Amino acid sequence: MKRALIIGVTGQDGIYLAEHLLELGYKVYGVRRPSTIPEASQRRMKEYNNDIFEQITWIYADLADGSSLRRSIEISQPDYIYNLGAQSHVRLSFEVPEYTADINAVGFVRLLDAVRALHAEKNVSIYQASTSEMFGNSSTKYQNLSTPFNPLSPYASAKLYAHNVGLNYAKSYGMKIRLGILFNHESPLRGTNFVTRKITRAVANRSVHGVKKALKLGNLDSRRDWGYAKEYVQAMNLILEKGVESEYIVATKSHESVRSFLEKAYSVVGINISWEGKGVDEVGICSSTGDVIIKIDPWFYRPNELDYLCGDFSKIKHELGWEPKTTLNELIELMVQSDIYKAKATIV
Repeated sequence: MKRALIIGVTGQDGIYLAEHLLELGYKVYGVRRPSTIPEASQRRMKEYNNDIFEQITWIYADLADGSSLRRSIEISQPDYIYNLGAQSHVRLSFEVPEYTADINAVGFVRLLDAVRALHAEKNVSIYQASTSEMFGNSSTKYQNLSTPFNPLSPYASAKLYAHNVGLNYAKSYGMKIRLGILFNHESPLRGTNFVTRKITRAVANRSVHGVKKALKLGNLDSRRDWGYAKEYVQAMNLILEKGVESEYIVATKSHESVRSFLEKAYSVVGINISWEGKGVDEVGICSSTGDVIIKIDPWFYRPNELDYLCGDFSKIKHELGWEPKTTLNELIELMVQSDIYKAKATIV
């Protein structure tokens, strides 16, 4: 039986990955951070599928604690390690840059050195979750492995450090390290502080509960390549087990603006948005009622904005046979309907 250790298993990607590996017959070990309120980190998984939670063998560890990482490897004796753990909110990385660097950058070094300290570098295959944010604003229509990196946030800078360390350790010590550069990927399990879930929850609460409070957002014209997280974790598994190269891009080769995502999400419940004003004074208005349902809050602007990302996934398609299947319209419908279901089960 193959054995996998997932760091960051309670996040969106970790839950879907654990589900996928369990379906493939793996023994799955999940790392969870010590907490005085452990229910908070586990709730998403339990609500999604409690069977996943029950089938995982749980280990307490933290990317900030090298000794706990060594212990997690000793306990699990993994064939595969997936490092999905991170401070993953880009805007917040400007508020907590040191913490972001410690977890996203140095945390991966701790993990690699834990593997080496146990003399397991020839036996364990390691996946590192890299990010399209490392590209920053580029002049290319599609970002690929020839596109220069140009990180524009502490989050992206820390992830690029980890990415480069992965390449370095692979060459220096002969470790099998695979780096998946994933573009934005969303799902009903996305954290509620991310823009896509903020939008779909607001749509659901207005539709189900009649919530009138305007949704506050930042740059509406940022364009992103959005895919379905449940499909992207399957790409992770292919990259780690069958990939022959160190780096792969996972994307859809299409892009939409936040504004377009908003309009598509509200249209699911029959709400059309008209726009008035410019810049921070712009508002989105419900065409049928005249209610202001979208406002701009300058806090949500990044100090250094990233305007456009769109990835070329041709390498992983050609070498490993992976390609996205779910369209953005289908994904938005899925997320809105999921949040409507949850809203109906709660009282505002």
